[in-house]
Amino acid sequence: GKTTVINLLSGLLRPTAGSITFGDLRLDQLPPHRIARAGVARTYQNIRLFRGLSALDNVIVGTHTRTTASLAARLVFAPAVRREEEAAREAARQLLARVNLAGREAARATSLPYGEQRRLEIARALAAQPRLLLLDEPAAGMNPAEMDQLIALIRALRAEGQTILLIEHNMQVVMGVCDRLVVLNFGRKIAEGTPRAISQDKEVIAAYLGEEE
Repeated sequence: GKTTVINLLSGLLRPTAGSITFGDLRLDQLPPHRIARAGVARTYQNIRLFRGLSALDNVIVGTHTRTTASLAARLVFAPAVRREEEAAREAARQLLARVNLAGREAARATSLPYGEQRRLEIARALAAQPRLLLLDEPAAGMNPAEMDQLIALIRALRAEGQTILLIEHNMQVVMGVCDRLVVLNFGRKIAEGTPRAISQDKEVIAAYLGEEE
């Protein structure tokens, strides 16, 4: 049920009952592009980059939820459009540097090592200037060095005031970056609290580590 939560929040799924509110908005009544424009951005459990685009262009795509030029202006590539596109390129360069991918702007996304692809996807999500960043198992498949870089990045984003909802199985990541945990087991919430409290919760231990008969 964990990835299902993110799919509901980002509009890929609709709830069969109840409602989802974000500030004063009903997210369950909006399509995904409206949810993104409202300030909710996400990454995916299985990396979903634009395979034929460069790292820079992948991040530029993320800025387009914030662009304002009309279709007519874009068709003639009006001066306002050129200024907006250049601003998007500069913002994308800064975000690549922010996730330690400076100098990789021209690299094809799929040519990057696995950990860098994960950070590239985070940069693309940040390009939308989200109020809420949804990270769906960002540490999946990472080696220890890549994981350490991810933990450092998430901690830095959190310190800068970015609100993050993290779905993750790796306890090193969860305990290293989270302020508060909600534990799901087969779609049912079984615990909520601080990392310390959750680590000692008997139902959580039984569900995730097993228990003696």
